[in-house]
Amino acid sequence: MEDLPSEMKDLYKKAKEIILENDDIMIYSHTDCDGISSGAILSTILERIGKDYDIDFVSLDKLEDLPIDHKLTIFSDLGSGQPVEKNATEDSTIIILDHHPPLRDKNYRNTADCNFLEINPMHYGINGTYYICGGGLCYYLAKEFGYSDLSWIGVLSAVGDMQNTHTGKMEGLNKLILQDAINDGLVKRNSDLSLYGRETRPLYVALSYFSDVNLPITNNKTECIALLDELNIPRKKECVEVLNDSIVPVEYKQECESVLVELGIEHKSVNDCISIIEESDISDSLKDDCLTVLRSLGDRFRTLADLDKSEKSRLFSALVKMLSREVPGKYVKYIPKLVAADTFEFLKEDDHTFLRDAAEFSTAMNACVRNNEDFVALDILKGDRDVALDKLNIISRNHRRYLATHIQLIPDMDALVQMDNIQYFDGSNLSTPEDKGKGIRTTVIGTITGMVLSYGDWRKPILGFVPLEDNPNILKISLRCSRLLAYDGVHFGNIIREIARNLGGNGGGHAVACGAYIPIEYKDEFLNDFNESLYGKL
Repeated sequence: MEDLPSEMKDLYKKAKEIILENDDIMIYSHTDCDGISSGAILSTILERIGKDYDIDFVSLDKLEDLPIDHKLTIFSDLGSGQPVEKNATEDSTIIILDHHPPLRDKNYRNTADCNFLEINPMHYGINGTYYICGGGLCYYLAKEFGYSDLSWIGVLSAVGDMQNTHTGKMEGLNKLILQDAINDGLVKRNSDLSLYGRETRPLYVALSYFSDVNLPITNNKTECIALLDELNIPRKKECVEVLNDSIVPVEYKQECESVLVELGIEHKSVNDCISIIEESDISDSLKDDCLTVLRSLGDRFRTLADLDKSEKSRLFSALVKMLSREVPGKYVKYIPKLVAADTFEFLKEDDHTFLRDAAEFSTAMNACVRNNEDFVALDILKGDRDVALDKLNIISRNHRRYLATHIQLIPDMDALVQMDNIQYFDGSNLSTPEDKGKGIRTTVIGTITGMVLSYGDWRKPILGFVPLEDNPNILKISLRCSRLLAYDGVHFGNIIREIARNLGGNGGGHAVACGAYIPIEYKDEFLNDFNESLYGKL
């Protein structure tokens, strides 16, 4: 794909005209990384052209009842699959920028009861699952205004929406957005191992979280350390590297480095160097100065970003061999793209921070959303970070603690139930004393479902469900699965949509991550229908 279809270009020109003509504007966007990214792009456009606006982030179950009180209402990363115009008047104007399956045909605007413009790639034969997401659609609007510097947010939204999971690369319009970001020096694309935590997570820890297939290293840090030792891949950074990356004054760095070189230990870890220096016969004053500096630094563990090409090659080969021994023959051809994929660095961000890597950045944005802190994520995306990053640190710390305690409840309470083709757990039965019997929060049920995949059978999808807090008659269901199942052609988003609709609910999503809302009385019927639907598919 070399460019937008001409009809979509015309719609973007019209959308620009509508925005320039209006001064009473409301933005509604979705509560996930793609939705927050979409909101960041749209609000930045409006600020740059001097327009006042309101913005809110909403979940899909709230969408149909939203008021249309502004002259212009823009829906981003949602709206195509919902009758959002039902509360509009003939004086209302609605713009929808969404990549999900649309309810309306592309000519609906000609017969709508309000001023209506919808830009959805699926109307033009463009895959909305892998070729462009909400943030990408909003970026093309920004580009219409001349703001191509927002392309990096389009890349982030695609990663957050898992648009690159099909082939491990950006495809379709996403590829064009990525190229804009590369051309402007905003993003660097790398071919790398598919391990989460590329910039910040110690390598042996990142390996232990490999969960698409249950391997000896999965949830086993000891095995991960043994694997790295076997491959001659050091786990800790060299002392001289840690020293040079530190904020230690230059004169102390030089003095300490001279000691390391004199003793021939500059390539050892910090703690190893401390032990050797303590036993050395260098002068007491020099020894004390050097030990003070090194003890203040301590060991630093290497991340995936620290490995050289040779080390990554050895690790790639080891993982491929390990996986080849574990998976049935029909999946072997998919192993290379399970192990390696393109990664994306944001070049304006600092090295070894979560903001540098697109996958880690998107996770942080989702952590905000899952904890009802959408506007913290929005501030970080738009560069208002002085206060927002401090808030994010607190959010992330509490988020990790909540996830860890509730994930552990699943094996501790033997909560994972196995059926022939699916496995599931009831999140309403999993609570700590702090929960006061409320069970897992609906905002994190999907996250926890994905993280416990390694506790079950990777050959089957895993489902987690909880009643909605504000409507206990509705059950929220989240599904996650190994990428191998999706590579083999199973699209669980399509399956869950059909089954939910048959039971009076709604659903959808991606091949590997999707969900549904159904009346709670149909829970058992849903599980049975879903299990039956997968015979012959897995």
